[in-house]
Amino acid sequence: MKSHSILLFATIALALSTGSAKSDEVIDGYSAYIAQDDLYNSKGERLTQPWQVIRQDRANYHKFGIRQVGDENDSYFASEANRATAEAMLAQGEISRADGKRIMRGDTTIHVMIYGRGTVGRSLRVIAE
Repeated sequence: MKSHSILLFATIALALSTGSAKSDEVIDGYSAYIAQDDLYNSKGERLTQPWQVIRQDRANYHKFGIRQVGDENDSYFASEANRATAEAMLAQGEISRADGKRIMRGDTTIHVMIYGRGTVGRSLRVIAE
């Protein structure tokens, strides 16, 4: 499954290449199923932005052990400090309005590509199915 995702990420990365993506490289990537649990923070408050849901999904996966079928591991967001950069990274990256709406509804699969240099992430590309 992971090798299929890597091939998918590479294909998507080529299709979405822009100026910023050309100077950075894909340093990590994963697919995840956004379930209803991912739409709420640890205090039970409904999240309002796609980047918040992506961050919560990764916290659920790495910190709380809450995982759905279809969730894949990534090394980048295993770090709480890196999860804290999700908003800025998505602001520098790319997500369509339609994909943002899909994430906010939940019950969708996302494919996330993390761009940067070395171990430093700079932007996210997100596609929702």
